[in-house]
This record gives sequence, structure tokens and C-alpha cells, in this order.
Amino acid sequence: MTGWTTHEGTAIGFDRESVDTDQIIPARFMSTPRSAGYGAFLLHDLRFDSDGHPRPAFPLNRHKDASVLIANRNFGSGSSREAAVYALVDFGFRAVLAPSFGDIFASNAVNNGLLPARVDAAIVNALLAELGDRSAVAEIDLNQATAKIGDRVLSFDLDPAWQHKLINGLDDIDLTLKRRDSIADHRRHIAAKEPWRLPANAVSRASRPHNQQSNGRGETPCN
Repeated sequence: MTGWTTHEGTAIGFDRESVDTDQIIPARFMSTPRSAGYGAFLLHDLRFDSDGHPRPAFPLNRHKDASVLIANRNFGSGSSREAAVYALVDFGFRAVLAPSFGDIFASNAVNNGLLPARVDAAIVNALLAELGDRSAVAEIDLNQATAKIGDRVLSFDLDPAWQHKLINGLDDIDLTLKRRDSIADHRRHIAAKEPWRLPANAVSRASRPHNQQSNGRGETPCN
């Protein structure tokens, strides 16, 4: 995943509260291979009618180049499906600004390079009113935790750890692998001093030199 610090794109409004992950991507599309892309399924049952025809008034159908979504409270609630984030990213979104998010959705978003920016509800409501069915130029700066939507400049809340992950293109596995030397040292210590704490086969693995241990993704290097 590639990190980013600034983004310039197109912002649109989506004034609907408690949009859950089943609305973001209906479950019936989740058997599609990830490599095929999920962008076409984003908000499918809201974007299209029962015959599969696009609803002309729906924001994503009017502004297909949108990359910043101004949403309402509790965006991404519901189930934990990461495919909801895939659909937004694959459509082209880089950020969602909303008063609040589903906790798991927000964590999944950061792990996939999508900014879940928490913005005061009054500001979001003002933005939604200003945008209406139009779009606006958007600029986002992760270092400053600021966004400019049209002529309005605003700040957003972003956990410092999430900011670090987005800027550096890191997910949870990447962060863990950065500590693999310390993890290997700890395992060797446990294997030597308290072997009863580890399964029998793990004791022998923990005693190997670091360059003969797994790389953290289930692969052992060959010498």
C-alpha cells in the first residue's frame, strides 16, 4: 500500500445517516474476487433501481470522478466486512468526512489507505447544505489534519497512530513486522527460560537464528 500526505480531488455530499456496510456493499457481491475490483458494487442498491438502471439523481452517478465523500453520522456501521472499504477505494475515494464512523469500518479504512476523518456535525451539515447536488474542489492535508472543501477550510480528528499509518502506507501486519527482531528475541528468551509456556514445536522454532525464522507472513527464507 502506498502512503500519502496530501490529496486534491472532487468532493460530493451524501446526506444519509447510519449508512451501514451492507448498504455500502451488499453481501451478494462479496464472492467476487478482490482482484476484479469492488467499485461497481459501491452503494449498489441505492445507485441502481431494481432493473439495474442507474438512478440519475444519486450523487455517485452524477459525479463519477468523486474522491472525497461528505457523509453523515455513523457511517460504516453494521457488520465488520472489509469489503465495504474495498468498494470505496476501488471506486476512487481517498477520504470520507463524517461526524462519526463504525469503529471497525474506520480501522479497516486506515489499513487500506482510506481516511476516515471525523468532523464536527455542525460543519458537516453546513457542507452538505452548501454542496447540495453539486461537487466542489477538495484538498486534504494529513500532516496538518485539515481539509478545504470549496472555500471552507476545516480541521478533522485523526488518531496519531492512524495518521502515521496513512502517511507511511502501513497496515497492522506491517507495524508488527517492524518489531520482528524484538519479537524473535522475546520468543528465544521464553524458549530458554520458560519453555513450558510454548507448544513443543514452537520451542525449537524460537531457538533458531533470526535469519532462519519465518518472515512473519508464513515463509521461511532459504539459505
